Amino acid sequence: MFTSKSSQRGLTMIELIVFIIIVSVAVLALLRVYVITSRNSADPQMRKQALALAEAFLEEVELARFTYCEPVLDGSADDPVARPNPAACNVLEVVGQEVGSVNRPFDNVNDYVNQFNVATPAFNSGTQLIDAAGEVIDLPGYSVTLTIVPEALNGINSGATAATMEVLRISVTVTYNNGSDSLTLDGYRTRYAPNAVP
Repeated sequence: MFTSKSSQRGLTMIELIVFIIIVSVAVLALLRVYVITSRNSADPQMRKQALALAEAFLEEVELARFTYCEPVLDGSADDPVARPNPAACNVLEVVGQEVGSVNRPFDNVNDYVNQFNVATPAFNSGTQLIDAAGEVIDLPGYSVTLTIVPEALNGINSGATAATMEVLRISVTVTYNNGSDSLTLDGYRTRYAPNAVP
């Protein structure tokens, strides 16, 4: 019995080289995808931290009082009854911090900015973020700005002055990843004029 030489043939050198090149290209492509994925895998973590910062600071501002009257700096209220309209106040609440009021949380929403419609570097001490207790938040590379804008919602606030506005839009923007990414959260605060000092 005799067998054909063509049925016992192996790989030629050219076929082997082509096979090695194809496998090498495929392996390099997979490694490149792996490198890109691992390099950018920190981004979701940075975004989560930015979101946590924005949520925390937005909550702090939204939970601040938003009344017509300004409490007196010694800690007592300007009256035992919180006035339900600005005309009844002894001292009107104004935009910006009062003299001597430097510690957060502030006594009113509009104390967090010096003027409306202007983005203000917020919640920092020099270049470091601080929490409401004055403790440094060690997250280098993050910056927070706060903007408070009077909003005319369904006719409310149209023609209002700083003392009589009823609705504020609060925007907290966190910039991260060396300034190349940012995240903004908005919230609204409506005026609550209680009949008793909180």
